[in-house]
Amino acid sequence: MAHQRRSPASGDGAPSLERRRFLGYLLAAPTLAVAAKLGGDLASPAPAEAAIPTLPGAADILDLGDALTLAAMPTSNLIAIQLNRDDTVSFAVPRAEVGQGITTTIAMLIAEEMDLPLSKVGVNLADARPELVFNQLTGGSNSVRSLYTPVRTAAAIARARLLATAAEQWKVDAATLTTRDGVIRSATGRTATYGSLAEAAASARTEETSATLKKTSEFRIIGKPTGRIDALEAVTGRKQFTMDLQVPNAKPTMVCRPPTINGTVKAVHNLAEVKAMPGVTDVATVSTGVAVRAETFGQCIDAIRALKVDWGPGTVDGETDASVERKLRAAALPMTVPPVLTQSIDAEFVFAFASNSALETNCAIADVRADRAEIWSGLKSPITTQEQIALKLGLPIPAVKVHVVTGGGSFGRKLFGDAAIEAAEISKKMGKPVKLMWHRADDARHGRTHPMCISRVRVNHALGNVVSYEQRHTSVTTDFGHGLGEILTAVAAKLPVGDIGFSQTVFMLSTSMPYNFGAATQLLNEVPLKFHTSSMRNVYSPNVVCARELIVDQLAAKMGQDPLTFRRNFLKDDRIRKVLDKAAEVGNWGRKMPAGTAQGIALHHEYKSVSAVLMEIDCRPETVNRKIRNGVAGPRVTKAVAVVDAGLPINPKGLEAQTIGCVNDGIAMALTSSLHIDNGLPLEASWDNYFYTRQWNTPPEMEVVVMPATTGEPGGAGELAVASSFAAAACAYGRAVGKMPTRFPINHGTLSFEPKPKVPPVPESPVDGLAYTF
Repeated sequence: MAHQRRSPASGDGAPSLERRRFLGYLLAAPTLAVAAKLGGDLASPAPAEAAIPTLPGAADILDLGDALTLAAMPTSNLIAIQLNRDDTVSFAVPRAEVGQGITTTIAMLIAEEMDLPLSKVGVNLADARPELVFNQLTGGSNSVRSLYTPVRTAAAIARARLLATAAEQWKVDAATLTTRDGVIRSATGRTATYGSLAEAAASARTEETSATLKKTSEFRIIGKPTGRIDALEAVTGRKQFTMDLQVPNAKPTMVCRPPTINGTVKAVHNLAEVKAMPGVTDVATVSTGVAVRAETFGQCIDAIRALKVDWGPGTVDGETDASVERKLRAAALPMTVPPVLTQSIDAEFVFAFASNSALETNCAIADVRADRAEIWSGLKSPITTQEQIALKLGLPIPAVKVHVVTGGGSFGRKLFGDAAIEAAEISKKMGKPVKLMWHRADDARHGRTHPMCISRVRVNHALGNVVSYEQRHTSVTTDFGHGLGEILTAVAAKLPVGDIGFSQTVFMLSTSMPYNFGAATQLLNEVPLKFHTSSMRNVYSPNVVCARELIVDQLAAKMGQDPLTFRRNFLKDDRIRKVLDKAAEVGNWGRKMPAGTAQGIALHHEYKSVSAVLMEIDCRPETVNRKIRNGVAGPRVTKAVAVVDAGLPINPKGLEAQTIGCVNDGIAMALTSSLHIDNGLPLEASWDNYFYTRQWNTPPEMEVVVMPATTGEPGGAGELAVASSFAAAACAYGRAVGKMPTRFPINHGTLSFEPKPKVPPVPESPVDGLAYTF
């Protein structure tokens, strides 16, 4: 598999940031401690011009990431950098590290502004800090966008303070001093390390100050491909995740769960028998099922399988894929533009439920006492989780200490503290510390899912122009109970959408239209079915964009244009056009290919960033019907070229890795990745059943191109190429088979596994591992 990376060239950056002085605070502390102060409004882009222009949408004026950044600004002064006596700098980042590399990126920002070696910057994860209010949520590809200026400002103020301290001690003008690699040098050759000045530079009281940030042309670290600061720990197995932590007396704990979502315990018939099983220390009924604590997780599994429980009804009993689809179709909002004197294209696209199937299952450690509680878990919204735990335990919020642990993946899953809340309840009930882990079957069947949805599109066109574009997206309700709703409420006065509810606000702030398609409207309606749902990588964008880009291919065909040419002709923005052109150039768009194979190309604009993806797919019978053990082979994407413009890329190497993940996410959504709902519960109960992109569907050829810096600030990157990858795979498939696909993933209709029983809720531990080795 080949990977191509193009590093950004140095530029002058955006005038809005160049040479401005930024305010911050010197904090009262024994050694130098600094925080930033931010305020003001975000700029709005100018509308594009076109023959039949599409007016800017809400996301073009102020997007979801902008809203998150606005909400974070008032508490940016509470995020501090600490200089230590040993020449190192410490920073507790108020975001979650779930594999996306946020700790490395933040370390790069600090090292850049302080002129420090990256090895001297220590970044860990902050505990839940209620005083940060809306400044500790990880989501919407916003972490770098929201922390970029506060972190740089604090680091620049620290460097300026060190220079002033040295100048005062040496009786020289600070302007004559230079910094490099954590050392201050005078014109006469005198030197001082940062650590040696840490105490002298400290402030006895908190006071406001300011500093000038570096020009982008002065960057030595930002924009350079950089390896992850946690890479060695990760590859040597020393990196600590929740289940690696050793909390005294916290023993393995699992939960016997109901055979339907949100089912309740009516009776447990063999409680004494299960309590007497080997290794079992405690069995207790809790709100989510029957919890078992034992000496090992294997003993927990044995006890769960032995439990005999009568279950009460759940919240979606009897629901199936078909019943949910009927309810969605009935709730779809009507189209409003009739095809008068125009030609019309109408289409409907169905997207199945998908699992937030992170590598690490739901897990948490809890030690709850009568007057306090301590929790450890991978959390992307720790403040909300802390509040929910305090409420459940009847404790004041300060009595609940929540430690944020590095997470093994997320895909939106760790926005919710389900495991942490459950672990706290179990620990209180048993009166002992617990180390809770969800079984993989729990995660697939009772974990968070991306909701099933239907997208309808109507396009009216005439005389070579698109007159109107309407999209009506109908979805099972997405749960935003992880704190995002409160954030949007806090900045509601600055949002360009009015009072339309949380889900609709998120939809409007994350849904853009990059084409001049005349009168364009994209609307959301939701059906309130009580599944466990969550946003999953872009929230609505992958489905919305997949439907849109498939329709774009249809429009191109109707107008007798090549799909690439059509897109270029109707794009609003030259920045998007350059990314699209680069994907076409690197991917050799338009090359001759055998029958049953084809290219597809698609684009997406979100988070102030742009991505375009070109894919080649093989749908020939010998490929589609090849034998795959315990799986459905189906079509295979044989080549993928992803081009990303993330504004100012902080770490192109990290962005490349993120994009490779996005490409595989998109392929999974298009071809293989879905849940099958049957009688109120997914049939999937393991990763053997859930087909995220496997090796047989991973492209042998993959190239990632990171465009040179186009703006002076970073755009969102973590989820940037998911929607464009999904759409590119779908468009390639449609061109290869000669028919536009309308149901996703493509192989959802084929159930390739024997579903595991719902009772007992977890399968027997496998003992045949050697039979699956090669």
